[in-house]
Amino acid sequence: MNSVRHVQSPFMGAQGNRAGRPGQGLLHTLVALAVGAVFIYAGALKVWDPVTFGNDINNFRILPYPLSMRLAFYLPWLEILCGLAVLTGRLRAGAIAILMGLMVIFVGATIAAEVRGLDLNCGCFGRATENLRFATHMVIDAAILAALLLLARWEYLRLR
Repeated sequence: MNSVRHVQSPFMGAQGNRAGRPGQGLLHTLVALAVGAVFIYAGALKVWDPVTFGNDINNFRILPYPLSMRLAFYLPWLEILCGLAVLTGRLRAGAIAILMGLMVIFVGATIAAEVRGLDLNCGCFGRATENLRFATHMVIDAAILAALLLLARWEYLRLR
């Protein structure tokens, strides 16, 4: 007997048997809620004071000042939109990919700043995190990145 798997067009309206698949339970909802809320909150704090955020970006001494200022006006809105996408499920896979990319870039920039001996405020959550040590920042970043990886895995299984 031939065991070829039937593939149905997504336009046919059938959802297939997705019962029992990971990523559809309470844990998935809680992780998506936490990740979405974190990025909406972080973005909203930066929207209110983009010049300070631009200076925080510039303090990493990686980008030229004009580019740091441009990013300060763009990145918070990207974080907010991606956070909303993670919360609502609409375009969630793309939002997770963008947020993972932003986190990897940020962690790399933070490690580079630490290696160069720069004592700086990351600008992530406004002034709420300015007195945290490097190790504490890395633990927080690792937790956010782990949550994003978990969501990405669930999205992969859901879309498969």
